[in-house]
This record gives sequence, structure tokens and C-alpha cells, in this order.
Amino acid sequence: MKKKRLGGSDLLVGEIGLGCMSLGTEMRNAVELIHEALERGVNLLDTADLYDDGRNEEIVGQAIRGRRDRVVLATKVGNRRIPGQDGWTWDPSRQYILSAVKESLRRLGTDYIDLYQLHGGTLDDPIDETIEAFEQLKREGVIRAYGISSIRPNVIREYAAKSSIVSVMNSYSIVDRRAEEAVLPHLQERGISVIARGPLAKGTLAAKREPSRSLPDYDLEEIKALRERLQELESPDRNLTQLAIRYALGHPAVAVAIPGASSKEQLLQNISASQTPELSAEELAVIRSFSKPNIYSDHR
Repeated sequence: MKKKRLGGSDLLVGEIGLGCMSLGTEMRNAVELIHEALERGVNLLDTADLYDDGRNEEIVGQAIRGRRDRVVLATKVGNRRIPGQDGWTWDPSRQYILSAVKESLRRLGTDYIDLYQLHGGTLDDPIDETIEAFEQLKREGVIRAYGISSIRPNVIREYAAKSSIVSVMNSYSIVDRRAEEAVLPHLQERGISVIARGPLAKGTLAAKREPSRSLPDYDLEEIKALRERLQELESPDRNLTQLAIRYALGHPAVAVAIPGASSKEQLLQNISASQTPELSAEELAVIRSFSKPNIYSDHR
């Protein structure tokens, strides 16, 4: 699988990673899927302390035992569970980050994290304090690099200007093109890599699956019509799933796409996109002519 460097770090990631959130909570099945992914050339595994109340990190930790050197391990921080309260509280403070990382390390069964990501963020956060926490962890060797997972352009610009983030995880697909207008060009200029999440838009753009839900900016009938037009671009070498993942990888700012998978069939379909031809500039332009050039209305 083709590998790319994350920003200015020394982390080399396969262009298709695995978003672990959709693996489920059954240990054996999830571990088998991760092992299959690693055998097929995937090396970026993305999880978060938020997923399934930490269970997802535990599953990933079990799966990488004896395989740690083959994995670029990414997790996230910022959502805090307060005992006795329902739900999560946003906490990007230095104190919380420095304590939460210890719990993630324990669940993951490792003594370092390759890519530690802030799981959200607002302009009201103590951003300088948050950055210092990540920088401290880097100096101590607890993390190798850090980034943010955010869809807010104004927050992304702040971290791009003030910190040494190497990546931004951002929603990017044929049906969510907001990043093209407000995020991707800025990050490309600064040499910060994009990790494209949701390239299949929750299965909406997956082959052999009938869409059953609307999406922001698209009602169900519009999604069906878009799929029909995209299917005209399918070939023996590239089905709809592969086309959609290739679209997300088509922007030069994007280093890796991380579709999720809950079955071996889905996983293999996703990974097979790495063996299909890259989309030409002409093909990318045609796809853009079929879909809506969404823009951010908030957090600009």
C-alpha cells in the first residue's frame, strides 16, 4: 500500500487506514478485523477514549499485542466523563490531557501513542494551555506527534498558526466537500496533513448498499440520483466504494482516508481502493460537477 508522511513528522501511514469506531464491542470479531487490516497493509488505527466508554481502546490494545511496531496508533482526548453525571463534558485543559493520556495508555497496553489528537475544540478553549500539554507529552516521549480532529475552520486555523500539529482529521467525501473551500488549501499551504474521515458517508457511497437516510444538504432522492450518476463512472477496475475513497484521497492535502468497517467484506472493499487507479484531474472535476460544493455556514 502506498504510504505518505503525516505533516512534518516521521510517521508514515498507508493511504487507507482503519477508523475503529465502527468495529463494535465484541472483542474476538473486532480483533480479527484489525488483524486482517494489518495483514493487508493498513497501519494507521484510529480510536478514541470516547468510543464505547474506552472499550474501543481496549480492543485496539488487545489487537496490537505483539504487533505494536507495525502500527501507527492514533487516539483522541478532550471528552471527560464525570462520575455521577450523564454524558461527557468537554475538557481541553492541560491537567485533564496529562491525566487522560495515562488511562489511554493503560487501555491500549502501550507506553507511547504515535498520534494524539484533540477530539474537538472551540475558540473559547484555553488553546495555549492545550498546546502546551501536547508539547509536554511530546518532550517526554509519551506521544510522537499530535493533531486535532475538528470540522471548525476557525479552530483549525488557530492550531495551524500556533502549534506544531502534523494532522487535522476532518470529514471529507463526495457529499461533504466543505473542507475544499475552507480547510484543505490552508493546510496544504502549511504542510499539515489531512486525515479524511467518513469518505463513504456512513455507507451512503458504498457499493452494493442501498441508501436509506438523508444527509446534510442531500435528501434521500438526491442521494439516489447522485449514486446513479457516480455509478456511470464505475469500471471493472473501480466500483463505487473505491471511487468514493479515491475521491477523498484525490486532494493533495489528504494523506490518508479512514473508512470504518464492521465486517470483513466491508474492510476488504475499503482496502481494495488502494489497488485501484488514482482519479485523474478530469475525473475529479466530473465528480464535483455531479455533487454539491457545500460550504461552512458556521465557525468560519
